[in-house]
Amino acid sequence: MAGIFRAAVCFLLAWPAVAQSQALENIVIRPASSADPRSERVQILPNGDLKAKAVPVITLLSYAYDVPANPSSRLFSLPDWTIGDRLDIEASAHKTIAVLADDSDAQNQTKQMIRRLLADRFKLVMRVENKRMPAYALTVTSSRRQLQRSTISTKKCIFDTGPDGCHNFVIGFGHPLNANAISMDDLAHYIENWTDLPVVNRTQLSGLFSVNTPGWLPMRLPPPPPGFTPNSNMFANLPTIFTVLGTLGLELRRQEETLPVYTVEHIERPAEN
Repeated sequence: MAGIFRAAVCFLLAWPAVAQSQALENIVIRPASSADPRSERVQILPNGDLKAKAVPVITLLSYAYDVPANPSSRLFSLPDWTIGDRLDIEASAHKTIAVLADDSDAQNQTKQMIRRLLADRFKLVMRVENKRMPAYALTVTSSRRQLQRSTISTKKCIFDTGPDGCHNFVIGFGHPLNANAISMDDLAHYIENWTDLPVVNRTQLSGLFSVNTPGWLPMRLPPPPPGFTPNSNMFANLPTIFTVLGTLGLELRRQEETLPVYTVEHIERPAEN
């Protein structure tokens, strides 16, 4: 059987490997007070508490499992309400995340907490298969161009999808790479929303960076909203992602990678508080 179909399969029923210290407590979930997508914001506060406004479940899944929020070949069987319904969520952390010295450790703890939230309150059952597939490896070029280090230290950087937040990109036409403090994992995760293949970070660059680039020509687009007819020429004058990354001293190399592919076996709307 072809390599792409060779898979190691397991079920993620809750998150049994997550220690008590990664649990969220005092969880309050309600329909969003504003259905305006511009109101959407997710924050992990310095003490580890979660605050989410007008957030769809797909946003939580995307962050917790490192998959695109746009339709993806790595995430299957999502019911429509996980994309259309918006929720306000507040929860307190059992342990402060920000005291961790390593930003990647703090990020991993955050993802584990959100996975546990999805399992406990949304009854998420996820099946994961590791598959061999074509992908883009984000790598460093031989160019002398260098990324700009962020002025925000990792100890002060918390996950925040607000315009001035960490680990987040400011939305703009063509999805420009504009951010105050992002890791290379963040960058790979973000651009995968509009590339034709998955993107994995192979730069071996650690720490946080600030970036500011023009928008770029997407390789693929999510389905348009109802009643909207996309203009095929609207992105015609934008550079490619390969050109934009080149200005940062980065590139995408096509190669084979073994990546997790997720299938939602079960998920429920949470009971309101």
